[in-house]
Amino acid sequence: MHFIPIAIRGSLLMILSTGSYVVNDTMMKLATVGLPPYEVLLLRGTAATLWGIPLLFSLGYARQIPLILDRRVLQRNLLELAAILCYVVALANMQIADSTALGQITPLLVLVGSSVMFRERIGGLRMALIGLGFIGAVMVAQPTMQGISIYALLALGNAAFAAARDLAGRRVAANVPGMIVAISAVVVVLFGSGVAHLMSERWVMPETHHLLLMAGAGLFLIFGHFFIFMAYRVGPTGVVAPFYYCFTVWAVISGLVVFQEFPNALAIGGILLVVASGLTIVSLDERRRRLTVVA
Repeated sequence: MHFIPIAIRGSLLMILSTGSYVVNDTMMKLATVGLPPYEVLLLRGTAATLWGIPLLFSLGYARQIPLILDRRVLQRNLLELAAILCYVVALANMQIADSTALGQITPLLVLVGSSVMFRERIGGLRMALIGLGFIGAVMVAQPTMQGISIYALLALGNAAFAAARDLAGRRVAANVPGMIVAISAVVVVLFGSGVAHLMSERWVMPETHHLLLMAGAGLFLIFGHFFIFMAYRVGPTGVVAPFYYCFTVWAVISGLVVFQEFPNALAIGGILLVVASGLTIVSLDERRRRLTVVA
């Protein structure tokens, strides 16, 4: 990672994270045709575990595997479990645009939390740019906000738990590898979704294409977890968090490529606003960094 300029490391990792998550979500959406949602989570978690354990050995982390049960790592990943259980139920009962739009408050919650917990200065200009990014994300999602109910509260719960997860990740010790944290998240969600499936669903025998989709989703899930954790580890929160809005950009690309859903003019304008606000924030951070070095 040393060959990547310091100013863009965190932002680039967040872009890669949101892209990995959207590929995972796309495969999950395809797999939910014929399978109940918690069973899909269970199959995805099983696939991700089968990918992840050999990956830890190949990376030389065999001796550090017990860190999967580290207290702060588990705290972070139990919040991840709460977020995903809320998200799946909300997604199954709401229009995807509505649940996506409600999820876009996550970066704002992260920024407020980091300001309170870690005394990070955000600044008025940066907050304004983050607000523009939020507006752009909503322009892309274009929520109807029909049927606001308990499911909307679950979608908001997902955003709150995801923000708490990212803030808790800041407290994980520096000697814990990011891939250990990612595999721990996979294992925690695997067990949690297994319990949820047994309590609320009946097993449906998956077909071959379901298993292939879950194998792919499990692999991209690992990298989604890894990249988002590392993004906040290597970059300032005020610079990294706004790039969470790239989730909506990747979602539009997925809709275009996989589902032949073409974005309208409002969505295109929203994408441009998200990109412009993100690039401006990076530019401001790089300028501040240079002035600090000169001083």
